[in-house]
Amino acid sequence: MNGPAPGTVEVAVRHILSDRTTGFLTRTRRITWKDSLYRMRRPTSGTQSVELICPVCEASLLAEVRTEARTRRTSAVLLVLAALSVLVFVAAFGYAVHEGGRTLPEGQSLPAVFPVSIVSVFVTFVAAPVLFARGRRYNGVTLLDAPKPRRRHGIMPVRG
Repeated sequence: MNGPAPGTVEVAVRHILSDRTTGFLTRTRRITWKDSLYRMRRPTSGTQSVELICPVCEASLLAEVRTEARTRRTSAVLLVLAALSVLVFVAAFGYAVHEGGRTLPEGQSLPAVFPVSIVSVFVTFVAAPVLFARGRRYNGVTLLDAPKPRRRHGIMPVRG
């Protein structure tokens, strides 16, 4: 299958058939679903609401489609934030190792910035890969909040 035509976007509406978690100490989550592909035209400006019908349960789902320029811009911002998170991680980790490895004279404590660097290491360790993954997968289509019967759905990007 070829990629989407210019000015369009392909998404898969995912209908979740079952979501089970088993186990006590080692938990296993098993999700089964059925995908349906849709190709939508992007708006020329702003955002556009599009109604999608799930072929499994015939639920009406409302999605919001953004322009191609705004989608590229948002994706670029997410990737830049991921790169900045990596830089902050490296700097904070280096500072924490440097300050944490010093032997201090009796009665002297670590600088006040040390706890901030430790928190920064943990936050950016999680934020960088999440932002990178979101930036790579962002396609400008979001599922708007739905009432309870429609919550067993998701919109996934389709890569050509």
